[in-house]
Amino acid sequence: MFTITLITVGKLKEKFYISAAEEYEKRLKGLCQFNHITIQESRLPDNPSPAEISAGLDKEGEQILLKIPKGAWFCVLTPEGKQLSSEALAEKIAEIKISGKSNACFLIGSSFGISQQIKNKADFKLSMSPMTFPHHLARIMVLEQLYRAESIQAGSKYHK
Repeated sequence: MFTITLITVGKLKEKFYISAAEEYEKRLKGLCQFNHITIQESRLPDNPSPAEISAGLDKEGEQILLKIPKGAWFCVLTPEGKQLSSEALAEKIAEIKISGKSNACFLIGSSFGISQQIKNKADFKLSMSPMTFPHHLARIMVLEQLYRAESIQAGSKYHK
């Protein structure tokens, strides 16, 4: 069975986000093997300098590298990435499956972003929108889109 791994930096705190994430994770597990890995966000001062931000992102990057499944197709969510429709994301995941990969890994970084080292390791850079979203909401949106992509491939009526 194909495995999707979602790596996120930082924990959800609000109950409504936690509930939504649990629902989509449960749904995904009905269509694929799903793993969610949470990395602790680096603690930075209230007004961090660019050097402090870079050091924090590098520290997070070290932890991220340890969690990416070996041999996985790796996608980072970043504003400079390519935007895809839900159907195109489903096609992209189907292509990964056909290529012989048994795992796709998606990464949502911290509120300060993702280190360039990690971006350079990505097989694909995906942007959700030119708009800015809270990271907690972005996590729910990614989970929903992964569920939608798997539903499209399964031929379910979820995607209309």
